[in-house]
Amino acid sequence: MRPVLGIHHITAICGNPQENVDFYVGILGMRLVKRSVNQDDPFTYHLFYADAMGTPGTALTFFPWDYLPRGRVGIGVPLEVALAIPEGTLAYWEERLRHYGVTVGERTHRFGERVLPCLDPHGLSLALVEVTNREAVPWDESPVPPEKQILGLHSARMVVYDLSRTAHFMTATLGCIYLGTEGEWHRYGVNGGGSGRFVEVREDPGAVLGRYGVGVVHHIAWRVTDEAHQEEVQRRVIAAGRHTTRVIDRFWFKSVYFREPGGVLFELATDGPGFAVDEDVAHLGESLVLPPWLEPRRAEIEAHLPPLAYPPILEPGH
Repeated sequence: MRPVLGIHHITAICGNPQENVDFYVGILGMRLVKRSVNQDDPFTYHLFYADAMGTPGTALTFFPWDYLPRGRVGIGVPLEVALAIPEGTLAYWEERLRHYGVTVGERTHRFGERVLPCLDPHGLSLALVEVTNREAVPWDESPVPPEKQILGLHSARMVVYDLSRTAHFMTATLGCIYLGTEGEWHRYGVNGGGSGRFVEVREDPGAVLGRYGVGVVHHIAWRVTDEAHQEEVQRRVIAAGRHTTRVIDRFWFKSVYFREPGGVLFELATDGPGFAVDEDVAHLGESLVLPPWLEPRRAEIEAHLPPLAYPPILEPGH
């Protein structure tokens, strides 16, 4: 059985798109590797932040549905996204975030790792986690020095009514490995967690139902090598009693969607062809890129999208 390879990307819902760009590029120093639209709602941006190359496993993406009310974490809606940072940089990041007026929590330890919780401008719960042996491609134009830049995704946290069902699905269907328990949290990873990407699950039979809205995660996408690997995992998902979508061409990758037994929306996303298939690597994210089937509607789409100042220029306390 070929397991999934780790997390491909995580997609969340935000409010004002300029505020989103200001935070993730201007403060966190991630690269906007793709400025596109939600293919199911093309009058809404889809913004992708990652390392310099948009390497699978480094991308955090957003739908700016600023007309929605505040979302609610709970069953079906993950609680937090953790981003990996280099070992020894937690103090730098705490100082930087406080400098820009970001809401920062108390430093803590999880599974032997140093963690700094914080909130993005629209209430999404983030955590910066120090890691070792994690490679990413630094972005030369980032406001953050290369040796301190965010290395990509680390983990996501989710709550379920019944841990046993989700745990069995994660291990038997996706091929993840149980890596241990700390307090109420149970960690699952891929290939022993060597990729540095995990999902942490907590059981709570009394948890509230989550609700999509501004400031919460929409879905978690898992990496598969190619379409053959995707089909193989999709067959296992169906055999486990989960309904899946057909394969959907997202142009930069192929996608299949389904909900795991606890209700969280999962995706299987292929590693290729990647974000550089339609843009020069040196100019990723600088202009609006549409998949070929939406290109004939460019004028109509552009008329509905607000302008974005890029790269952002920030002042302290932003």
